[in-house]
Amino acid sequence: QVQLVESGGGLVQAGGSLRLSCAASGSTFSYYAMGWFRQAPGKEREFVAAINWSGGSTYYADSVKGRFTISRDNAKNTVYLQMNSLKPEDTAVYYCAGRRGRYSGSYYYTINEYEYWGQGTQVTVSS
Repeated sequence: QVQLVESGGGLVQAGGSLRLSCAASGSTFSYYAMGWFRQAPGKEREFVAAINWSGGSTYYADSVKGRFTISRDNAKNTVYLQMNSLKPEDTAVYYCAGRRGRYSGSYYYTINEYEYWGQGTQVTVSS
């Protein structure tokens, strides 16, 4: 069982930056593939970024590629999402998700592939 708690959301102007954190409980975090998703009002939850259990493989949605960076610190049981050059369309509730990776290089980018979810953190980008 893994519990995920996001933090770091807030209000930022367009062009600004935020770093989200997701703290995980449980001793097997280092074997978990992790991901970030977001959900804007009236829209479906969508994939943002994913990382394998070692942090050596990452994958991004086209809409955030080059602006967002996912990383992890297994010693701290934490995964991060550094968000730069933020746009108003990035406004959403951001969710952290996790699952045990099938292989060391595995990462996942669909909602149904993840087993554990955080409660979400609001990110609002003003124009």
